[in-house]
Amino acid sequence: MNLVSLLQRDALVRRRFYVEFHFVPFGYTPEEGTAYGRGEIDIAVLLAWDRDTYLAYECKRLNVRRPDGRRSLATEYVTQGLSRFVQGQYSEMLPVGCMLGYVLDGDVEHALRMVQGKIVSLRREVALIDEPQSEVAIGVASRFHSRHRRSTVSGEIEVRHALLPM
Repeated sequence: MNLVSLLQRDALVRRRFYVEFHFVPFGYTPEEGTAYGRGEIDIAVLLAWDRDTYLAYECKRLNVRRPDGRRSLATEYVTQGLSRFVQGQYSEMLPVGCMLGYVLDGDVEHALRMVQGKIVSLRREVALIDEPQSEVAIGVASRFHSRHRRSTVSGEIEVRHALLPM
């Protein structure tokens, strides 16, 4: 929510986009075309004055410290985050979606290994097309992308991942 608040206050961002926290995209029933909510996307950047054209950011915590040790939460990142793009809950008719991983202990290298390893080990569940591909870091954010075959509509979706140390 703090990230959305910062973006909404930025004059350059406000002139070009609308950023919304907990955005609810519409789905439409095939019979009547009736709209219904498809769940809440953590952050959405609306690219035009059209609710169907947005860039979705699903956010997940990684490397959470607990009294019994560190939990990577890479499984939840994949099964409760990335899978929403593959299943068409988010960005159903759009070619790209984004995942933000908040690395709470700052160990981005470990989080990156765990998340990419989990994507590969769950390749069938997330309809992975090819191995995750690294991208150039932006500041402190480690980045990569993955491509997936959608389960509800034909075509593929590319998911861009950024892991941010906290």
